[in-house]
This record gives sequence, structure tokens and C-alpha cells, in this order.
Amino acid sequence: MPLVKKPLPELGLVCITCGPEVRYRTTTLARHKQFSEEEQKGRLADLYQSNLNTLLSALDFVHQEGWKLYRVTANLFPLSDLEDGLGKAILLEMQEQLAEVGQKAERLGIRVGVHPDQFVVLSSESERVIQNSVQILEHQGWLMDLLGLPRSSWAFMNIHGGKGGRGFKLVETIQTLSEGVKSRLTLENDEKIYSAREIFEACIAAGVPMVFDSHHHVVKEKLPSLSDPSIEQWVKLARETWSEPSWQLVHLSSGREGLHDSRHHDLILDFPEALWDAPWIEVEAKGKETALRNLKAALQSQV
Repeated sequence: MPLVKKPLPELGLVCITCGPEVRYRTTTLARHKQFSEEEQKGRLADLYQSNLNTLLSALDFVHQEGWKLYRVTANLFPLSDLEDGLGKAILLEMQEQLAEVGQKAERLGIRVGVHPDQFVVLSSESERVIQNSVQILEHQGWLMDLLGLPRSSWAFMNIHGGKGGRGFKLVETIQTLSEGVKSRLTLENDEKIYSAREIFEACIAAGVPMVFDSHHHVVKEKLPSLSDPSIEQWVKLARETWSEPSWQLVHLSSGREGLHDSRHHDLILDFPEALWDAPWIEVEAKGKETALRNLKAALQSQV
């Protein structure tokens, strides 16, 4: 890469570290049901407190590394969406502690977002799937409120388009979402179904920001390199969907076995020149903190 004189994009860690610094606990419904109601409450309360402590320490870790972006796991509080309401009741008892996350993130200048799981398909042909997807997002929005995170795309809730050829249904469903969800929602292009063009059109129609993923774009369009001019085009077009352009977020990864491998490599092998203009970058690499450190050092050497 040639030397450039531009501000470094802000880099973001995704969920956990390879090392022991940021590791969350989890459980399963089958395991949960093995215990009495009193034991269930105690075990969940202990798990939730542990994961809250881990999240607070994750913010410290991100800050110490000089990063400004953190994607929290969507499974931060397992089983908190069960119909028995036990998990929700525990979290409500922890409200003051949970709100410390937003306070600390604001104090440290760290942006916090989430990427709900693959089962969220707002454009499904099945109304039941759509209803379940909406419930997942509404619960996630409720959790983000409890964590004291702002109702804006600063605290993004990023999802994919879902069922192909159903952009109209995606937009229609988004319009039914609560303010706690829609105010945070962003849509991302993928490598198989929703191209950058298709997700851009959905974002414009729904009035939500677009998260451009350069690796997905290269794989989907079978581009010869990361220097393809369409990458610069989509960085610029995606920025137009953000009401606050300085909040624009993009994703960066490298293919594990080559340019067109959709699986993520441990590290970032190449940095598209067009991404110098992206203010915020989530680094999706298996090497987590090592990939981030190496990328930041490489970018600093170009300034």
C-alpha cells in the first residue's frame, strides 16, 4: 500500500479474545431444566453476574488496546428470553449494575453493538419464523436498553437480509419493529443472497443504515481483487444511508484459503485502499486480538 495521510479508522473487536481476557460463560436449556426452580434462579443469577463482569472488563481491555469499538455477544444472558420470565426477572433486579455498561462505554468513548444470531430472518416465507425473529430482536433491544446503550445506530444491531427475493418483506417487517429495535438496526450484505446493491435498496426503503462487508462483496461478485473500484463505490454509497456519516461501519475479513473463500482467516491479509475512508471497521478474523494488533500496526506504518 502507498503511504497515505489520513486518520486511522477505528477498529473493533468481535465478542471474545483468543486469550483468556474476554471469555463468557453459557448454558443450555437441557442443562437448565435439570435443576429445581430455586437452583435455576441461583445458577442464572451467578452466570449473568459473571458475564456482566466480563463485559465490563472487556471494555477496559478494548480501551487499553486503543480500540474504540466492541461487538458484544448476542448470547450475553442465556435463556433470558424464556416464557417463564425467570431470566428477565433476574436482569430487572440487576438494572443498576447493567446500566454501568452504557455509562462506562460512554466514559471510555467505546462504541458497543451486537450481531443477533443467524435465526433472525425478517424476510422468511414463514410467518412463524418472522414472528420468532421479531421476538429475538425485541428482546435484544430490551437488553440494550437495560445496558444503558443509546437508541441509535451508534449502538448498532446488525442483521442480514435473510430469504432471497423477499426484500419487500424485509422492509415491511422492519417497519413493524419497536423504536428500541429499529433505531439501532443496520443491514449487511452477504456473500450468497443479498448483494451490496440489494441490501442498499432495502436500507433506503426501510430507512436504516447499511453495513458494507467488502469480503462478502468480493465473494458474491467474484471480483478479481480488493482493488476493484466497486469497493470504493459501495463504501461511499453505504455512507449515504447513515444519518450520521461519521458513524459509518464496515466489516473487514480475509478468506481462509484465498480471496473467494467465505470462511474467515486468522488474520487480515490485505487492506482495501477504499476502507481508509471508512471511519469504523469491525475486524472479523479468527485471530481476534492478534489480528487487530497486527492490522493496527500495519495501518500506522502507512500514515
